[in-house]
Amino acid sequence: MARVFRFLLFLLLLAAVLAGGWWWWNRSATTAQEAPRARAGARGPGGPGGTGGMQVPVTVATAAQRDLPLTLDALGTVQALASVVVRPQVEGQLMEVLFREGQDVKAGDILARIDDRTYRAALAQAEAKKAYDAAQLANARVDLTRYQQLLQASGVTRQQVDTQRAQVAMYEAQIQQDQAAIDSARTQLDYTTIRSPIDGRIGLRQVDVGNIVRSSDTNGIITVTQLRPIGATFSLPQQELPRLLRAMAAGPVPVESIPGLQGEVVERGTVLTVDNTVDATTGTVKVKATFPNDSGRLWPAAFVNLRIRMEVVQGAIVVPLVGVQQGPRGAYAFVVKPDNTVEMRDLQLGAVTQTEAVIRQGLAAGEQVVTSGALRLNAGSRIVVAEPAAPAPRTAPAAGEPSGQRRRPRDGQAAPPANLPSTAPGGTVPGGAPSGGTTPGGTAPGRAAPGGAAPGGATP
Repeated sequence: MARVFRFLLFLLLLAAVLAGGWWWWNRSATTAQEAPRARAGARGPGGPGGTGGMQVPVTVATAAQRDLPLTLDALGTVQALASVVVRPQVEGQLMEVLFREGQDVKAGDILARIDDRTYRAALAQAEAKKAYDAAQLANARVDLTRYQQLLQASGVTRQQVDTQRAQVAMYEAQIQQDQAAIDSARTQLDYTTIRSPIDGRIGLRQVDVGNIVRSSDTNGIITVTQLRPIGATFSLPQQELPRLLRAMAAGPVPVESIPGLQGEVVERGTVLTVDNTVDATTGTVKVKATFPNDSGRLWPAAFVNLRIRMEVVQGAIVVPLVGVQQGPRGAYAFVVKPDNTVEMRDLQLGAVTQTEAVIRQGLAAGEQVVTSGALRLNAGSRIVVAEPAAPAPRTAPAAGEPSGQRRRPRDGQAAPPANLPSTAPGGTVPGGAPSGGTTPGGTAPGRAAPGGAAPGGATP
């Protein structure tokens, strides 16, 4: 009987413990659910930053109406429009080198001289032979005149006169042959003076003074490469070929280099031609552009980033791409109202670049859109416009302190504050996307989740 009583007592104690645990768990869950509601009620209607609560700091940008160029970016290779390997046209010993490596030369400038003594002698011999034959021609013409007078007096036969006339013609032909030999010898002599065939820059010398040079030498004496103007070839997807051909039909298509460093000179040129076939392996077509290259920055065989202006959207409403959000219904933006509240407005996008978007419908010129801080906004939220935070200046490390490490504060001193981020809460820095290529229309790929800030578009 005592055993049964102890068992019942144990069951009552166990039931009391379970009931107490259930009551504590239920109270904790109820408290956790009511706390956000109490905080939301304290802030007022409209969610975070509502009409009755705190203002959300944001940055804004103004929609502008202007012409927006649509461009494509491509990696090109610089090519010289002309490059000549200068080889001797006659054989002989190299006597003089009259250029410096890396020198800019003009067409016709003397570069080198070859020993010309044998060629001068050949020219003198040809001139002497012509003088000898000219004397014989003069004598033959005198005899012909004499025979013609004797023929009238029946002193000679007609056959003798005809023979003498043929002799004169033979000597005249010999004079022409001698003149041709003189011209050839003079040309060979002129070849001993080597001149630049084009305007350009001289490369590295391939032969030294004193060597015997020939026209069959593989490397030649020097290479002259034209640098101004200069060309560049690049490839575009075959899908962009119709746009490029339409742009070329409308006028010159501008091409410019993309600077790799700040302050670097931008070279501007135009598209020269398009290749006549598409590469079936890669599905691309080669395009050639020319540049004046006045600065001399473009160098043959070097890689260069190029930007081709395919078309220009006239009078478009343009906003920064970071101000365009993506939601279940598509693109939208938070538009700032005069009472410092925001309106959630649907947008219809046109062409999209990596930094800007064309608004076909939904915005007017002069209206302001939120570019950062959109994650904390709802329709009707109150805002305060803040300037984008500048990056904190970097201080030089103290003597003996490794660069990039923070010094540990001494006892009793407060730790230095960490650098604040340059973005407003829940947003990104306006204009944070890099400048570059464009997409012809629609929404930009790689967009953010609904309510977030949109990153930059992708180059096609």
